[in-house]
Amino acid sequence: MVLGSNPSGPIFINMEKEQLIKIPSGKIILEGNLTIPKNARAIVLFAHGSGSSRFSPRNRYVAEVLQKAGIATLLIDLLTHEEEQEDMITSHLRFDINLLVERLIYATEWLKKNSATKNLKIGYFGASTGAAAALVAAAKRNDVYAIVSRGGRPDLAESLPNVKSPTLLIVGEKDDVVIDLNKEAIKKLHVENKLEIVKGASHLFEEPGTLEKVAKLAAEWFKKYLK
Repeated sequence: MVLGSNPSGPIFINMEKEQLIKIPSGKIILEGNLTIPKNARAIVLFAHGSGSSRFSPRNRYVAEVLQKAGIATLLIDLLTHEEEQEDMITSHLRFDINLLVERLIYATEWLKKNSATKNLKIGYFGASTGAAAALVAAAKRNDVYAIVSRGGRPDLAESLPNVKSPTLLIVGEKDDVVIDLNKEAIKKLHVENKLEIVKGASHLFEEPGTLEKVAKLAAEWFKKYLK
């Protein structure tokens, strides 16, 4: 079933199952997967990173952990299929933070207007360049209540001092360059923040038990700030 783009129209949704949604963003349509557990009071919007998509096994795993904690999730592609194909060759769109921010805000506005999600508190989960987009988008809004970054590039977010949302930065122990970038970013944040370094983890958290640690940390952070 597809949830239409008209937020005022009737929506029939099985709250326990993943649903395909389509969100107008300028001249293109963004596609995402929405899951709303029973009695959810919050939703986390996933901003995927370099070369990733809403089908990323890592982000889907984190989303499932959040769903089990009673938090709704929206995994959305900020690039169209055609743009993703282009980006696989050029790699330039994934670093177009302004473009990603614009589309993330469109998705956020959709959540605020859609009858199934408009009363849910919003959080962002960003990975790699998607984390930069999440931070910049949150700096522009007053209705994002928490941010979690996994292996993020907060150095690409120019508006860190303006972020108003409590922010958790998660980095792998073996991801030396990204650790340094996140340490510098922490200094620019003026909100409650924390840097968690996951032992034994590389950039993609592929080592046994490391992604589970990421999901646990994210769930705890969101449960704390999305009450």
